[in-house]
Amino acid sequence: MLQTPLRQFHLDHNATMVEFAGWEMPIRYGSIVEEHEHTRRSGGIFDVSHMGRVVFKGLHARRLLERTCSRRIGNMTPGQCRYTLVCNEQGGVRDDVIVYRTDDDEFLVVVNAANRPKMLEHFERVRAENNWKVGIEDRTEKTAMVALQGPKVMDLIAKVSKEIPALKRYRFAVKNLVVMKLTVSRTGYTGEDGVEVILPATGVGMALKFLLKDNKDEAGAEILRPAGLGARDSLRLEAGMPLYGHELGEEINALACGVDFAISLDKNKDEDGETFIGQEALLRTRDAGGPGRRVVGLRCEGKRTPRQGMKIRAGDGSGEVGEVSSGCASPTLGYPIAMGFVVADQTAAGTKLTIVTDKGAEIPAEVVALPFYKAPK
Repeated sequence: MLQTPLRQFHLDHNATMVEFAGWEMPIRYGSIVEEHEHTRRSGGIFDVSHMGRVVFKGLHARRLLERTCSRRIGNMTPGQCRYTLVCNEQGGVRDDVIVYRTDDDEFLVVVNAANRPKMLEHFERVRAENNWKVGIEDRTEKTAMVALQGPKVMDLIAKVSKEIPALKRYRFAVKNLVVMKLTVSRTGYTGEDGVEVILPATGVGMALKFLLKDNKDEAGAEILRPAGLGARDSLRLEAGMPLYGHELGEEINALACGVDFAISLDKNKDEDGETFIGQEALLRTRDAGGPGRRVVGLRCEGKRTPRQGMKIRAGDGSGEVGEVSSGCASPTLGYPIAMGFVVADQTAAGTKLTIVTDKGAEIPAEVVALPFYKAPK
């Protein structure tokens, strides 16, 4: 297994380590629920170094990303991040990524850990097919990536920087810390405010000590606590954020995933632009009335927790209408929640459905708007 530069930090905090996408990662440090609740209440620190970090640099860097990403790239400005999909020719989702525009001809793309090998191959294949002049460098194992998430994170960062708390959402800045550069973006995967920091692998220990030296709020309570993959998953689910392998996948039509904002179906190929791979297939899906099933949020009754793969039936018992893609007992809301793919005529808010467990038990559920949880402003 690959190990992140924060491995010793995890061991020092008594993390339970597991294999995830080829990496040794912390699933939890104590209670997943407590880590979840502390992130919502104050702040959590997450090691996300397993995510792939790929730099594109050169004359045709923008065109390559315009061709592979479902969202417009050319109108991004330096210092801006953008969430987008990378689709296959059939309109399925190869991956969901975040693109950082560093300069006119330089970009950073963060990809999912499990998809890094196939995404590197895909980007290189598109580059070669078009004979584009662009360097593609995988910097994943040379760098670390840490997410600081929670309502008190910006107060902590304000003690060491005035610029970072002034960033707008999906903007980033490059900062110097002693002898190293940090890329700090106002992004995250928890539904809370916060930042994600990319820095040299060799400097992560120094950076954490610098950040955590004054890790107390006005009442003297600890602001940031370590949180693992377990809390990260329940946090993202409450925030209605899709996860590759659950709400996103090669066999899942991109228009069914609930992220239509990240798909620019009106991209045109002109002298300076590119249509994206999969756009024609998605246009056909749209023109045919849309995908047969779409992602919905489900509020569940009782104490049973819905899980991926459980079947969803119509509330009147007339038959199967979908399948659960993610589920958990929501620590914040106090009841079970799920996301799932449901046939188009059963997706209206308020629709009554039934989730069937593997043992045949029934969980009453109701379609609700996503996200389940929104952080207070």
